Formats: sequence, C-alpha cells, structure tokens
Amino acid sequence: MTENLDTDDDLDLAPATPTRRTSKLAIVGAGAVGSTMAYAALMRGAARSVALFDINTAKVEAEVLDLGHGIQFMPMAEIVGSDDISVCADADVVVFTAGAKQKPGQTRLDLAGATISLVSKVLPSVVQVAPNATYVMVTNPVDVVTYAALKISGLPSNQLFGSGTVLDSSRLRYLIAQRTGVAVQNVHAYVAGEHGDSELPLWSSASIGGVPLLEWGGIGVRGPLTSEVRDEIAHEVVESAYRIIAGKGATNYAIALAGSRIIEAILKDEDRVLPVSSLLNDYHGISDVCLSVPTLVGRRGVTDQLEVPMSVDELAGMRKSADAVRAVARQFGY
Repeated sequence: MTENLDTDDDLDLAPATPTRRTSKLAIVGAGAVGSTMAYAALMRGAARSVALFDINTAKVEAEVLDLGHGIQFMPMAEIVGSDDISVCADADVVVFTAGAKQKPGQTRLDLAGATISLVSKVLPSVVQVAPNATYVMVTNPVDVVTYAALKISGLPSNQLFGSGTVLDSSRLRYLIAQRTGVAVQNVHAYVAGEHGDSELPLWSSASIGGVPLLEWGGIGVRGPLTSEVRDEIAHEVVESAYRIIAGKGATNYAIALAGSRIIEAILKDEDRVLPVSSLLNDYHGISDVCLSVPTLVGRRGVTDQLEVPMSVDELAGMRKSADAVRAVARQFGY
C-alpha cells in the first residue's frame, strides 16, 4: 500500500547555499590609469570582484567588455562597470583614479584645482554607497588631493590615503639596480615627501643586500654610488614621469602595478611597509599635511608610520616638501 506524503510537512528541503562574500575592488575612473589598474588587479588576483565606475558610459562599458573577454586567462574573478555610482556599493577597497589629465610640461601641482573640484563632486557619493571601504587616492597631485579628500569625505585618516611615492620608490630601486648590477629585489630604498618635484630619496636608510647604500663600494667593474651618481638618480626619478608623458601621453603600467600592490596589502591584511601618502601628526615635527613616509598598510588602512632615521639634509627636504604641499592645499581652502 502506498503511503501519501504531505510534502509541506515531511520533505526535508536542503537549506539554500549562502552567497559567499568575496573581496570587491571599486575603481573610480576608467581612463588610462583606472583601466590598467583593473587589468593589473585582475591579473595578479588582487581582488575577486572588480567594479569600474566612469561617467563616460561608452568608455566604461567598452573597458569592461575588453577585460571580461580575457577573464578565462586570469585567476578566478569578475569585472563589472557602469556610469551609475551604485556599481561601487559595498566595496572593500576603492581606488580613486579620476582627475584632470597631466599635459606635457605641467607639474602635478598644476592639476590641483580641477582635480579637487572633481573629487568634491564624486567622492561623497562613493562614500555613501561604500562607507566601510578603504580609500586609496591615485589621482595627482596625490598629496594635496588626499588631504582635500579627507576634509571632503569626513573619513578617518587611517581609512583614506594616497598612493604616494610607492611608484617613485620603485623607480628609485630600479635605477639603483641598473647602476649596481644587483637584482632590484635586493635593493631597499624609499622616496619620501611629496609625490612630485620636492620628493627626496632617503639615502641614509637605504641598503643593497644588507649593505648600507652609502657604504656601497661597488662590485666588479661598477663603481660606488657617489654623491654625483645619487644626484643623477634622484633627478631621473623626478623627471621620469615627465619623459613618459611627453612620449606617450600618460603613465599607466607602473602606477597600476604599484596600486595593485597596495590593494593586495589591504585585502590580505599584510601590514606591509609602503611609502604611501597619509596625514602626518608630529612626524619628525611635521603635522597637518599628507606626505609619503614608510607606513604599515593592512586591512585597517594605514596604521603606524615608521619614524625612519633621517639625516639633517633629509629632514630639511621633508620640511620643504611639506611646505610646498601645504601651500597648494591652502590655495584651495584646505
């Protein structure tokens, strides 16, 4: 005899599988830097989900299509994009790349007015849909823009910071490696201060394979890093962006890789030491300005700023850099 079953009472239905929360990166601006940042983050597997926002509908949709068509060749990820700010909702990290485009001959500080105006229009809307995200400002002049963005957004200083001199420090290490013939991975040196003309290499704390850089005697036929050689390297670090912009119109590959490294440090909670631009409070006597110094970066954003020992000249350079950035910020009411 067949027993009748009341399906509502007797069937043991399996519970719905919960949606797994994945890391989300939102990038504001689908220009050369923003789209390349998305590409670099996807290729490195820095985030499981990447969202692009731009007011140029055709541009952002085209970038997402182009990136999406290559997803099968990348670590597991998804890419979405829109001209609607809601695409950034619930992001873990927001990278802000939108800003005025730097033209040949322009300094980064020349861009301040137009970029701050854009940030003031867009950033509050992004914070509204992603209030818990860590914000990384990548648009120039990054130190002035980061300071203004903190005031505009009202976010705490650990939650919003700039990409700073992470790229400049990479350029410095590359040039030192080229001069010495040592792998760039064995060069440890930072550029501090403004991401711009007043930035300075911290020679006194730099090292090559554990050897203090100022004591480097050279290996093989390569000579020591004399003060003249160091000055040439420092000049090249500052000028390299201008050379790239003059030749191809924008810098995008290296800054995208530098940015994706910052993103990884946040999402993986690495407490990685990176020379990002954050608000200083009595750092070697310097306060109320955003500048780059070696800083711990992790899930909480920026935490401790390392008070790296500096020479008298380096301290003077940091103060000069602070004055330059602070003066521009004050011009725009920040």
